[in-house]
Amino acid sequence: MDEGTADDMPGAEAPAGDKRPCARGPVADHAEPYTGGPWRNYFLILLDRIPTPTAVCRADGEVLIANPAMAGQWGVAPGQLRGRNLLDLFKPRAAEQLRRIEEAVRLGHRSRYPVEVHWRAGADGAEREGELTVDPVGDPSEKPPALLALLRVRETAPLPEPRGTASPVEARILALAAGGATTASIGTALGLTVDGVNYHLTRLSRRWRVQGRTALVARAYVLGVLAADSWPPAPA
Repeated sequence: MDEGTADDMPGAEAPAGDKRPCARGPVADHAEPYTGGPWRNYFLILLDRIPTPTAVCRADGEVLIANPAMAGQWGVAPGQLRGRNLLDLFKPRAAEQLRRIEEAVRLGHRSRYPVEVHWRAGADGAEREGELTVDPVGDPSEKPPALLALLRVRETAPLPEPRGTASPVEARILALAAGGATTASIGTALGLTVDGVNYHLTRLSRRWRVQGRTALVARAYVLGVLAADSWPPAPA
């Protein structure tokens, strides 16, 4: 998964032969409406609370914003998906589905386009599959438009999370909490909002069946999620 480069910045031309949806021509900065003012906070709070894995991308698939549910598929913080590309994160089952999206974006069509995808989860390395719904959004005059991507994970049977484990992001949150960090400072350190931190803490509380941050930290030490001989606290 390649990081974004200067060639991906607004106004840059895509490399010759780039087949990603609507990759040719100037790229509008779709993140601009969310970069300042109260609307940015409102949008991020809403995105954090949506349980469906969701991302807002450029027309070429570069991730601008992702919520905790989407980032959780790889066991990372949402900020760590920014600059990644959907085509690097997900592998489509049929190339024809991508060509439909490319053509729709080129012609300015606004509709939802499902893509059957598979990927390898970062938290446990398991192969997963599902449906990624791509929806061109934004001002109709904007060409190319931004893409709203919603992921529906397909599982043959519910897979309960092991009670004695924590994802890398959850372990880092617990380590900072064990050291006395506030929710806000944890969010700053990991690139999460306050709601994003609380989202992970709530999931841990339900999984481990404990209440309160103190009990969570104690449980993390008992389960070996945090190193017993490390200070400041650190994941095991």
